[in-house]
Amino acid sequence: MEYRELGNSGLRVSAICLGTMTWGEQNDESQAHAQLDLASEHGINFIDAAEMYPVPPRRETAGLTEQYLGNWLARSGQRDNVVLATKIAGPGLDSINEGQRAYTQKQLREAVEGSLRRLRTDVIDLYQLHWPERPANYFGRLDYPWPEPEEDERDRIRRTLEGLHDLVEAGRIRHVGLSNETPWGAMRFIHEAERLGLPRIVSIQNPYNLLNRTYEVGLAEVSRHEGCGLLAYSPLGFGVLSGKYLDGRKPEGARLTLFERFARYTGERGQQATRAYVELAQRHGLDPAQMAIAFATQRPFTTSTIVGATTTEQLRTNIEAGAQPLGDELLQEIDAIHRSNPNPCP
Repeated sequence: MEYRELGNSGLRVSAICLGTMTWGEQNDESQAHAQLDLASEHGINFIDAAEMYPVPPRRETAGLTEQYLGNWLARSGQRDNVVLATKIAGPGLDSINEGQRAYTQKQLREAVEGSLRRLRTDVIDLYQLHWPERPANYFGRLDYPWPEPEEDERDRIRRTLEGLHDLVEAGRIRHVGLSNETPWGAMRFIHEAERLGLPRIVSIQNPYNLLNRTYEVGLAEVSRHEGCGLLAYSPLGFGVLSGKYLDGRKPEGARLTLFERFARYTGERGQQATRAYVELAQRHGLDPAQMAIAFATQRPFTTSTIVGATTTEQLRTNIEAGAQPLGDELLQEIDAIHRSNPNPCP
């Protein structure tokens, strides 16, 4: 397993990170622990969770993922060998704080204490803001309505950083990161941190895959120059890039079969591009899922690629993708497909 620096944190994390958002919905606790055991055996030391997990979010299941992870940490004695990441939910999610979650000092403290309790630990290594508190086009909509700002968003970002600073000083979190963020938001967080001596972000967790390379426009430059690498989530586009949904197939128990809400990568252009990538992988004797994960992992702005699975067999395949080098010829063919059908699923 390859290990990389997590920003300026001094921590080294595995190039493959174990994602957990299915635990408590598609995976029970024993299955979650089996995934953790397998990941540990393969050298993964980076685990990402969130207070809202599992997904789809529901009041009845919120927090189960962290609980499963905390129980494994207590059972295995692996806490000192793990870089533990989790997230505070943003506003608007009914299953968390009745949709009124905010990044105030009080709510940050409440969310952190809840996560620490479920994770059965004293400190969180990387604490992330799951999505912006401000109105922002963080999912790349082409028809975003751009409402008027409710307040000076720079002040709101400053207040958030001050709240995070208090938690760092209290020893409850070590480092901070962003998720589903925009170039403007990332640079404002960096600017305010530098101006006021507040915690500086060490990572940005955003979607990145062969069907959605929009991170390359703006945010990749921020990652390269500001020391806050990408934690690439959804490298398979909810499993679409494995090819298992092509031709209208709906595998039993698969995420897109169970949950119609995850349709982001299944439009006509997305299916066309997926077929091209799957055929390309097959021509080169590669597993399509491994090619897609390897592509995200080997980008110069990526710190770690977050992989998840509902079976240990899937997880083993995804983990092994991190050691799958992609040659220049294959990368050129990937770029050719991208140019002919760019970002079909932003």
